[in-house]
Amino acid sequence: MAFRRALKRTALVGGGAVATAFGLSQLIEYRKTQARLAHVAAEAELKVPFVDELPSRQAQLAALTNTEEFDVLVVGGGATGAGCALDAVTRNLKTALVERSDFSSGTSSRSTKLIHGGVRYLQKAIMKLDYEQYMMVKEALHERANLLEIAPHLSAPLPIMLPVYKWWQLPYYWAGIKMYDLVAGIQCLKSSYVLSKTKALELFPMLKKDKLVGAIVYYDGQHNDARMNLAIALSAARYGAAIANYTEVIHLLKKKDPQSGREKVCGARCRDVITGQEFDVRAKCVINATGPFTDALRKMDNQEASNICQPSAGVHIVIPGYYSPDNMGLLDPATSDGRVIFFLPWENMTIAGTTDTPTSVTAHPIPGEDDINFILTEVRNYLSPDVEVRRGDVLAAWSGIRPLVTDPSSKDTQSICRNHIVSISDSGLVTIAGGKWTTYRSMAEETLDATIKAHGLSADSCKTVGLMLEGAKGWTPTLYIRLVQDYGLEKEVAQHLASTYGGRAFDVAKMAQVTGQRWPIVGKRLVSEFPYIESEVLYAIKEYACTAIDVIARRTRLGFLNVQAADEALPRIVQIMGKELDWSQEKRTVREELEAARKFLYHEMGYRSRSEQITKTSEINLDNHEVARYKKRFHKFDKESKGFITTVDVQRVLQSINVYIDENALHEILNEVDLNKNGQVEIDEFLQLMSAVKKGHVSDSRLAILMKTAEETLDQREPVSVDRSGGGV
Repeated sequence: MAFRRALKRTALVGGGAVATAFGLSQLIEYRKTQARLAHVAAEAELKVPFVDELPSRQAQLAALTNTEEFDVLVVGGGATGAGCALDAVTRNLKTALVERSDFSSGTSSRSTKLIHGGVRYLQKAIMKLDYEQYMMVKEALHERANLLEIAPHLSAPLPIMLPVYKWWQLPYYWAGIKMYDLVAGIQCLKSSYVLSKTKALELFPMLKKDKLVGAIVYYDGQHNDARMNLAIALSAARYGAAIANYTEVIHLLKKKDPQSGREKVCGARCRDVITGQEFDVRAKCVINATGPFTDALRKMDNQEASNICQPSAGVHIVIPGYYSPDNMGLLDPATSDGRVIFFLPWENMTIAGTTDTPTSVTAHPIPGEDDINFILTEVRNYLSPDVEVRRGDVLAAWSGIRPLVTDPSSKDTQSICRNHIVSISDSGLVTIAGGKWTTYRSMAEETLDATIKAHGLSADSCKTVGLMLEGAKGWTPTLYIRLVQDYGLEKEVAQHLASTYGGRAFDVAKMAQVTGQRWPIVGKRLVSEFPYIESEVLYAIKEYACTAIDVIARRTRLGFLNVQAADEALPRIVQIMGKELDWSQEKRTVREELEAARKFLYHEMGYRSRSEQITKTSEINLDNHEVARYKKRFHKFDKESKGFITTVDVQRVLQSINVYIDENALHEILNEVDLNKNGQVEIDEFLQLMSAVKKGHVSDSRLAILMKTAEETLDQREPVSVDRSGGGV
């Protein structure tokens, strides 16, 4: 009877008559098989003009300039804009897309990296009996399953633990999470389950054990957001869409409709940001998919248009991977101010966020120190006191602007729309705004349906459900083994290439240079501790990377993972790009490119906040014993009692203990502490450093560790005096 009741419930959540004929597991497999067959049939109908080689950016710009008229021009290269372009081109519409910066340069690359339905939205839907919110969750869970299916190399299910510290919360949260599974139906990734306190600590050993009563684990999806966005855009290009980054809209083109006499949008005047060249792109309709910049394009259409975007900033931080298990996330369902914080493993690091603060619209959002400290405080509340959560462990931080919107057709223009809106102006400009990363595809489908109807376009039905994205074909979980065997790549590098480029990883491997070492045979790393290799820079150019920022932020994710490592890799990245793109001294100097990329790291990726943890005005918080100990250490290097040390002093001590460090590297090490930037480290600067290390504001200081290690080695070598030894025999 229990089995029959379960089967009946399955039918209610979408199993239908088929559910009564099969068991649940057979039903899931049956549905997956049917979906795969539908995908094969859909893809068989589509022509792929650029299977092997993508057209160059120059060729794409030529297509934009020379095409007499497109059916659809999409403005915005984020997830939603790229999704609209892919949807349009696979419906057999002549499609163009322009993005004023790089693909995924805005909000789409600065997310929590989750593909999820939204547990908190479901809670609100149930508590408030809100059917609209419930359907939003159901749609997102459907899209979650689709996204995991069409880009398996870039996404995967992730177990997320919800720790419980009060007995009454256990059944409450369990019921909510089980409802989440139920709403997902046959698209449930894996069934949630309850853990005892012992088992929870076994799986998440750094969790705070005091008062812990147990935990609940549920599953959502996780992805590499910028690479996913890029995969959507590149897929559109392969199917024939003309797409161009660094191409901004200056103003919209309009013409009079002979029937109504009204002015209608018929394209856009564009400018190549890199060359400054201007040109017209004519189209039967224009789609505004510019995220936080929605209102700017709406006002190009109608200066009287009211603002509908209410931007909110969400800050995330990245800390070392040892803060979380390799394959288990954490959800804090109720922070001190009522927000939700995720604590997730990502790219061998740990990502924590997000905040939710009203902000102004900007192309260059900056993470605030208050937000960074708020996240660290919330993380401390859930981790064991044995784990010291240090400000100095923040390796990168960023802010993304979430474009919350109000519905322009609603009487109450102040109320925030929970989902997304599609609106069409009197002149025919189609605007898609709001929504979430997970539902980009369904948002694009709805947008194109509305566009086709409003503009009377002749188009096929939507084909993006199950349409495999760039790199998905040819990918298998064991693909990296072939990369190791066929090319002599390191295992870690091969795994990275497979999970980033999927079936296209072989194209990257073919471009890799021979190392000249016994192993690895090919694949020179950009920085030693990350698996990014030099050939990825060359391949990034084929993926329309135009600047060093494109490479460190979106083609690779180095800038999001460790700002210092990204800074170290920049000179080589710029050198490779300059040679490949023929950057002349007149057009783009290496210095300009380096400065722009370092400015990006400094302001937008949290390098400024990290570097400001030790300043000339920092308070020295050391007791007398600590001051004496650190002065003694300093004077081992400052033999002449000058009051400062230079690279010469450090090099002399290191040579005495048979340690040799490159002079340029030594300059970099001292420069991290040289607050006056006078080529030397004064005693006060050293004490400020050690005080910052003590407070956790600075971690992994190379100078602090180097001097401590050298002191310990010197102390071990000092002869024992006769007095201390008791006089001998």
